[in-house]
Amino acid sequence: MPWTMENYPDSLKNFDKPIRKKTIEIANAMIDDGYNERDALPIATKQAKEWIENASKKEIEDFNQNAQVLPAKTRETHSSPSLTNRNQKVVKHDNGWAVIADGAKQASDVFSDKQRAIKRANEIAENKGTKVTIIN
Repeated sequence: MPWTMENYPDSLKNFDKPIRKKTIEIANAMIDDGYNERDALPIATKQAKEWIENASKKEIEDFNQNAQVLPAKTRETHSSPSLTNRNQKVVKHDNGWAVIADGAKQASDVFSDKQRAIKRANEIAENKGTKVTIIN
């Protein structure tokens, strides 16, 4: 189900408006990229909180006042597999080790410890029935 500022999961009801809005924006984009709602929401929440921590007050105000949160598109494409069907990679990252789906633009998780990243990649791959590649 695509989310809006009027229709969103109960888990977001106690968030301040900018965090809720950013979470919805990110989650809807992830759903458009093939993530399922169950996986998209916690990742989007984490990323929204990180964005709020790093954004200036002006950026937050501008986003809060001007950004429109559009519902996720319902699209079916058969030309390329969705991110939910893609293998996971563990790759070196500026902040340690990242877990990222093949073809994704952004990591789902970043860990300072390689073993924790591998563990998380294996969890995701097991849930999806895919494989893990570790790139040193």
